[in-house]
Amino acid sequence: MKHSAPETLRAAQQASATDVSALAEQLRKDAEPYALATVVRTISVTAAKAGAKAVIAADGHIAGGWIGGGCARSAVIKAAKAAIEDGEPKLISLQPEDLLAELGVEAGDNRQGVQFARNMCPSQGTMDIFVEPVLPRPKLVILGASPVAVALAQQGPNIGFECIAHASLEDLKTFPQECEVKDGFDIPENSNAERYLAVSTQGRGDLAALESALAANSKHIAFVGSHRKIAHLKSKLREKGISDESLERIDGPAGLDLGAITPEEIALSILAELVMVRRKGQRGTDVHHI
Repeated sequence: MKHSAPETLRAAQQASATDVSALAEQLRKDAEPYALATVVRTISVTAAKAGAKAVIAADGHIAGGWIGGGCARSAVIKAAKAAIEDGEPKLISLQPEDLLAELGVEAGDNRQGVQFARNMCPSQGTMDIFVEPVLPRPKLVILGASPVAVALAQQGPNIGFECIAHASLEDLKTFPQECEVKDGFDIPENSNAERYLAVSTQGRGDLAALESALAANSKHIAFVGSHRKIAHLKSKLREKGISDESLERIDGPAGLDLGAITPEEIALSILAELVMVRRKGQRGTDVHHI
């Protein structure tokens, strides 16, 4: 049976939407940042209609889906890269020059959360496109299997952290099922997601865990232990050739001073500190230790 042009286009868009969903899920699993662009409104003749979607990778290329031709592409890619960079969604209104003039705006203007762009295509239609950044969940990498480490793995997912626990094979069974577990302290050097490291080894591989933590890219390294213990371990690490600049990355004793006593309370104080580090500057003010 032969399909008409509109029916063929609708079928292509439906297939595209299916592909976009599968691609987005795969990128999420791979911890790859991307932006999802969705056409939310069209006026007059436009190639894409409301509901059309595209996945845009961090480098700006359209990884899958479709939101129309070149008229929309450059403005959407620019917005997508900015959204991935700052983590904020964007609403783009692509309009012909005469309509922009009627609104008293120019291409590039931002009014009440709407970014305006000029449609230079012959169709002279209007498209509003919502661009949403999808960033990997921050990872809480736990080294050690102490009671505090287990409590961190139990509490971390409740505040948005994806937990990965590194410990000896026989100790990994103590962690909750939702926590990914790894035998030993080998941490990949880099990660697409923000990583926050918590070392809670309690004398079982302290130096090995800290060396691994220092070799990995992360936003924060928290060590569960006393000032005296941290000073001793830093001295040992210094003897192994690790620079003072690197050793300054170790923050300890870990956690905010909440008067915590139990492992669960200590874990809570550490997570509170990690949230503080993660959100620093996002509310327009600096944060300080209590």
